[in-house]
Amino acid sequence: QVQLVESGGGPVQAGGSLRLSCAVSGRTFSSDAMGWFRQAPGKEREFVGGINRSGDSTYYADSVKGRFTISRDVAKTTTLYLQMNSLKPEDTAVYYCALAVTSANSVRTFPREYDYWGQGIQVTVSS
Repeated sequence: QVQLVESGGGPVQAGGSLRLSCAVSGRTFSSDAMGWFRQAPGKEREFVGGINRSGDSTYYADSVKGRFTISRDVAKTTTLYLQMNSLKPEDTAVYYCALAVTSANSVRTFPREYDYWGQGIQVTVSS
């Protein structure tokens, strides 16, 4: 059974940083694409950033480009990270990590392309 569990969220002041982690069990994602999404109240779930199967390509939403960075724990291949810097109040949302079982070695950007999801974790940025 594949499980994804996010951690590292919480409250932070604008301009601050947080690092989210996503622990994957039941599967080693060295052959899977991974991604981060977020959903603010009253809004649809949106793509934040993703990494391809081989781990050598990342892609980010314009709203977070230059501030957020995705990485993987190469040794364990079971943990995905989202480093978030220069946080803004508009980054406030529930953040989800997701795993896509895919043969394509490209970043997946749509929720429907992902097969497994974490339960989500709240990030609240105050001004």
